[in-house]
Amino acid sequence: MRVRRREGLLYALGICGFLFLSGALFLTRKPLEPKDEMLAASRRMAEAIQAVRDCRERSGVAIDPDRDINSTGLIGLETSPITTSLGNLEAKRTTINPNFAGLVTMLLHQAGVRKGDTVAIGASSSFPALIIASLCAVEAMELRGLLICSLGASQWGANHPDFNWLDIMTCLGRSHFLSARPVGLSLGGDGDVGKDMSPEGRALLLRLGRETGLPFIAERDLEANVRERLRTLETAAGDAGIRAFINVGGSYANMGTDSRILKVGPGLASFSEIPPVERRGVIFEMAARRIPVIHLLYVKGLCDRFGLPWDPAPLPEPGQGAIFEGKEVDRKVFLILAGAYFLLSAAVLAIAVRS
Repeated sequence: MRVRRREGLLYALGICGFLFLSGALFLTRKPLEPKDEMLAASRRMAEAIQAVRDCRERSGVAIDPDRDINSTGLIGLETSPITTSLGNLEAKRTTINPNFAGLVTMLLHQAGVRKGDTVAIGASSSFPALIIASLCAVEAMELRGLLICSLGASQWGANHPDFNWLDIMTCLGRSHFLSARPVGLSLGGDGDVGKDMSPEGRALLLRLGRETGLPFIAERDLEANVRERLRTLETAAGDAGIRAFINVGGSYANMGTDSRILKVGPGLASFSEIPPVERRGVIFEMAARRIPVIHLLYVKGLCDRFGLPWDPAPLPEPGQGAIFEGKEVDRKVFLILAGAYFLLSAAVLAIAVRS
């Protein structure tokens, strides 16, 4: 008889648990982060894309409609003297969706960043559209942005010698879309010194980069390179400090050389382990300092996770997509409620066993 009562009690607890957790899940769902700022960022990115297109046309650098199917001006060449590595054309076109700026805005909110905070952006010009998305998010949220960018780019990125990232950056500044402050440059590519570029490509980017007057990071040693980047960012940030770090692309200096970087998922990253200092890039160094990291590299993963379309044509309008429509769970409140339920269940079971 007691066994039947215990089984009945367990069954009732199971049913109650299902109902409780379902109700908690419903009650703790909250709207996605401020949609007004997300929409403003996406609209700004759409305008920035148009500005880049206009600049490229004025410069006389042709847009290939077979590769750049949306005629954005942000798709480079298959190969060039400043090309560093292989790249996926569809991934590069996917990132030109202006709603990536809305996504970055949402992720910055999730990271706890608020108006007036300082955000660092470490970028490879392999993904110029993701840099623009980050800049537009910074502008929409009224943040202070600090940008360090490498100049070499993988296939289809900002790898056109006559329309590289420096040209895009000049265009954005002239059109008042570059609110973040550029604080440093590097060659990028293998070892962050362009070992996988042609000699003429390295010479071109060194000359163009130094003409900007910005600090040029050329440390071959990873640990020294990361230290120089952090010193540059922290000096520029001042007493305010850095509240979040956005990584764009797969820069050697940002990623580091430890295989654990492959376990860092796209979006707002989480870290179970930090590699030794001699193998860690800026991403892990920021994580070690408890600075939130937004990782923008695995484009297919970003699309699958956040409901953004893959290789869209035409480009979506600002405000289109799952990130503007759905809701997410307030994880902290849900975990508290779930924990309370399981503690209560354990107490009831303990009483049942004793009796």
